[in-house]
Amino acid sequence: MSTNLSTLLMRFSEPETLKMAKLGRELRAKGIDVIDLSLGEPDFDTPQHIKEAAIKAINDNWSHYTPVSGYPDLKEAVCTKLKRDNNLDYKPENIIVSTGAKQTLANAILALVDEGDEVIIPTPYWVTYSELVKIARGHVVEINTTVEQSFKITPAQLEAAITSNTRVFLFSSPCNPSGAVYTKEELAALVKVFEKHPRITILSDEIYEYINFIGNHESIAQFPSIKDRVVVINGLSKGFAMTGWRLGYMAANTDIVKACEKLQGQFTSGTCSITQRAAIAALTGDLAPSRAMTAEFARRREKTMQLVNSIPGFKCFEPQGAFYVFPDVSAYYGKKFGNETIANSGDLSMFILNEAHVSSVMGDAFGEPNCIRFSFANSMENIEKAWERIKNALTKLN
Repeated sequence: MSTNLSTLLMRFSEPETLKMAKLGRELRAKGIDVIDLSLGEPDFDTPQHIKEAAIKAINDNWSHYTPVSGYPDLKEAVCTKLKRDNNLDYKPENIIVSTGAKQTLANAILALVDEGDEVIIPTPYWVTYSELVKIARGHVVEINTTVEQSFKITPAQLEAAITSNTRVFLFSSPCNPSGAVYTKEELAALVKVFEKHPRITILSDEIYEYINFIGNHESIAQFPSIKDRVVVINGLSKGFAMTGWRLGYMAANTDIVKACEKLQGQFTSGTCSITQRAAIAALTGDLAPSRAMTAEFARRREKTMQLVNSIPGFKCFEPQGAFYVFPDVSAYYGKKFGNETIANSGDLSMFILNEAHVSSVMGDAFGEPNCIRFSFANSMENIEKAWERIKNALTKLN
């Protein structure tokens, strides 16, 4: 029997991050000890005060449908957080809460992008960015960056990429997968370009805000001249170790928020009631657990950089935020293992999975074919074991 499926499914690909996790699980099912350095998930438990807020919400019977855009007191909590941490002034009508930052991002792109519109995305970028643009029938315009420029674009590159069809600029800081973090001065230089192009909306993915190793987080929404054109996207998954709770939020002008609410009303309606009550505790409560988690990530980053730099041929930028390293591995392209030739990052990533039993994600998925992403959101013991396996496996290539 043949099922006629929508051509929509042909426009975009399955996320490579999820695909590699699936392959890793298949090997584990065969009894193989696979170390997972592929998925972007903190290996920490949700802080106790947040869990207690959720338990209280269950006992208090917060069990009914929620408003599409979120509970009013949660939207107030988002505003409080944005003022406290980022000195950004928003009102509840500027906020919408969604089922994860991924849905928040999808809402924004579907609300802003028409067929043929161009969306500028610096490389490397999170795998879902480009695919959401394709779903919206938009056109992705990549600005390529390099290890040498710390994976950050220049104002000249931005200006050169803008055309009359440019509708959206989409980026993350801290960046997944590179770990690049834009400074206030670097953002200000980009803002001067955006000031000349008032039709462009800036989507700023700040989900890794708290995992920053170089200082305070800087949001591009802090600049008054473009604030009304900035869509701040954030959530609870990374900074509060709440990946499974599924809550993201957006801060934007009311036109965009209302458009996203209209879309979300048809897709999912409101976000889980219990998660929303827990989110209030997360956003307004003690940040000590988040800071402790970041301190541990910093420790792992230092060890990971030592291990990566010990591998011949790997060229690696030291991440300034998030919990990934993204080394250039192209020195191994053309090498052979038996009758197989390593032609690209996908081949090398699969070789590392099958020979070292360590999962990673090929750089092509992030718009950077010379690199592979490895997470350090794993125990120090597993990190050390994984990189020893990788180093030993690579010696088999010639």
